[in-house]
Amino acid sequence: MNKQKFTILFTVFVDVLGFGIVIPVLPYYVGGDFGASAFTITMLFAVFAFFSFLSSPFLGALSDKIGRRPVLLISIFSTAVGWFVFASAHTIWLLFLGRIIDGVAAGNYTIAQSYLVDIAHDDKERSANLGLIGATWGIGFVVGPSLGGFLSTTSHSLPFLFTGFLALANTVVAYFSLPETLPPDKRRTAPITYNPFTPLARALYDKPLRPLYISWILFGLAFMTSQTVFALYTERALEFDSFTTGLMFTGSGLFMALNQAVFLRSFWLKQYTESQLEFGMLSAMGVSMVLMGIRNPYVFAVSIPILSVAHSTLRVVFVSRAAGLADPTMKGEIIGIMSSVIAAMMVVGPPLAGILFEWNYSLPFFAAAAVCALALWISHKRGKGVDKTVGV
Repeated sequence: MNKQKFTILFTVFVDVLGFGIVIPVLPYYVGGDFGASAFTITMLFAVFAFFSFLSSPFLGALSDKIGRRPVLLISIFSTAVGWFVFASAHTIWLLFLGRIIDGVAAGNYTIAQSYLVDIAHDDKERSANLGLIGATWGIGFVVGPSLGGFLSTTSHSLPFLFTGFLALANTVVAYFSLPETLPPDKRRTAPITYNPFTPLARALYDKPLRPLYISWILFGLAFMTSQTVFALYTERALEFDSFTTGLMFTGSGLFMALNQAVFLRSFWLKQYTESQLEFGMLSAMGVSMVLMGIRNPYVFAVSIPILSVAHSTLRVVFVSRAAGLADPTMKGEIIGIMSSVIAAMMVVGPPLAGILFEWNYSLPFFAAAAVCALALWISHKRGKGVDKTVGV
């Protein structure tokens, strides 16, 4: 692996590590040290997602105009600042400020994807590069919670301080090892807007990409709806303890990492086109949701690898197809819109899942399966055979 890819993947790893650390430690840090309510704790998740939703399209478009390197460096550094503010906070409003800064800087994930799209030589390499990002995401999600739990035994703020220093080191490494990948003749000449909703509105009028956006929205909604109540469901419906639930999370991350690091390049992309993978994996994801909702612990365990493989493949396929269909001068903005949509689903999905869960423990999973079926229908309507074969 060359130095550029390694640095980009390290950037993604630091991002996901921070997210993974937040999950187990945040309730103890914010609830225990600050006496915050459960609502305040959940709002810290939501405020990050909301500002990520607002910033991702703009940062992607900005990277199309001035280049990937400067936007990525500023974004990584801002992530470090956000974590330092969060770790050193002595009031709740500073906690929110730290998460807002990190949310605004969340475009580094978007730019990282754009960077690897830029250096790809063909469709297969583009998908494989995005798969490496997904594999790194899975590894970070496995390492983050355990590392956060270990560091929190010293201090509840130490995991966040550690992530801040890691992001700062990442900034230095990226400064010396990442060249610009977007040549001047491929940069955006049209002006960019500071209105975060303008790129989203423009996307609605993009006829080639609009159906893909709709399928992506439905995919994100289905996944977030099911994952939000995952731990609640295993506790109340399946009577798992926290250790068993943790093993499920770890197993899911390992399946995702293995699929995107190994099987995506060596099997899926060789045997199927991107459109075939989209259709097949949406079907598998819908099936996994139904299996989860059956309330049988053994069936639930079987559903984990199915969902992990389907979800991790679809994240790559959707983004790769969007990048392949996008105007060459707007790839960063398009990928930013994709990230923004997922962030929006992180805001919409949790309350929707909570309402459904109160009605019936299995309902969020069955609703997610229905959403997958709708996405599958839209995918089918887009037509067959629009991809050339990706494999060799």
